[in-house]
Amino acid sequence: MKALVYDAAFDVSVREVPDATIERPTDAVVRITSTNICGSDLHMYEGRTDMEPGRVLGHENMGIVEAVGDGVDRIKVGDRVSLPFNIACGSCDHCVQGKTAFCLRANQAGTAGAAFGFAAMGDYAGGQAELLRVPWADFNALVLPEGTDKELDYTMLSDIFPTGWHGVELSQFEPGDSVAVWGAGPVGLMAAHSARIRGASEVFVVDQHADRLALAASIGATPVDFSAGDPVEQIMEATGGRGVDRGVEAIGYQAHDSSGTEDPTLALNQLVAVVKATGGIGVVGVYLPQDPGAKDDLAKEGKLVFDYGTFWFKGQGMRTGQANVKAYNRQLRDLITSGVATPSFLVSHELALDEAPAAYKKFDSREHGWTKVVLHPGELTTAG
Repeated sequence: MKALVYDAAFDVSVREVPDATIERPTDAVVRITSTNICGSDLHMYEGRTDMEPGRVLGHENMGIVEAVGDGVDRIKVGDRVSLPFNIACGSCDHCVQGKTAFCLRANQAGTAGAAFGFAAMGDYAGGQAELLRVPWADFNALVLPEGTDKELDYTMLSDIFPTGWHGVELSQFEPGDSVAVWGAGPVGLMAAHSARIRGASEVFVVDQHADRLALAASIGATPVDFSAGDPVEQIMEATGGRGVDRGVEAIGYQAHDSSGTEDPTLALNQLVAVVKATGGIGVVGVYLPQDPGAKDDLAKEGKLVFDYGTFWFKGQGMRTGQANVKAYNRQLRDLITSGVATPSFLVSHELALDEAPAAYKKFDSREHGWTKVVLHPGELTTAG
């Protein structure tokens, strides 16, 4: 089968690899119809993780079930399914509590949490390929309506829509709250979309890329261009000095200022400054225990200079971590089916798998107009 393989920093290629097959009775094999390039794929693409050369990338996957193991009795051949980026066993202490992002059995290294095609999250192949092996398929696969309708919406259920929703949830949001989202990449835009659906009174989205800020405005959010001035000051002025009730950090450890200087503490400390006393902050941007490519020794150890004094004095709360996709994806599927949610608004490009290496380069370079790339390893059969 064809697959997109990580070779080295800034070097990925499409080539033939062994077909995905049933390895355990609880497996399924899915023929991928849509698989997306995620912003977190870029951490690996840029060589900022310990991703092994030769691994197939891709954790945002959906497709049609092609084969099932003898132990699979819910999922059927021919089902159209969305596959959470989390790989979870369904029976460990964390899974039975709904914390599937922290499954205790799936990661071969023995640490909590596993994923398709992701550094330090087990040795599972990713889905930027024609076929994908899905462990514990009955537990992990979400069945979708038949056909090709809303393909570009449903393909966001594997990661970014649940992750954006999770960011709002982590902030302890309540209807009527005002929200500031740091980062207008795909996850940040999904957080803004989620906040609007959930009844936010106002949503600010902070970024410096005009195309992303335009998308934020298109869903009713207020764009804040940090290249035009301090975003905290802009939001404080817009709110009459009150700030916002909730904040969502959707950038992660490679945050940088308008000059391009990387500062992993920047977004976190700005959120502490702009969120009201007793307000909440949800952090879904990726942070790592070690970052050898960081600019200073502290950050290389995953340690940050955080404005804890202000955070404590304001009585704020902060919750963090990867999204437990299964906690949200069924409800979000139904919001898409009913037309309430339309996460496909951010898709800029639909491409064949062979075009993936060039797409990675353009997406990583933040070229204007490259806001979300959906790859179709097979025929382009989407109905929008």
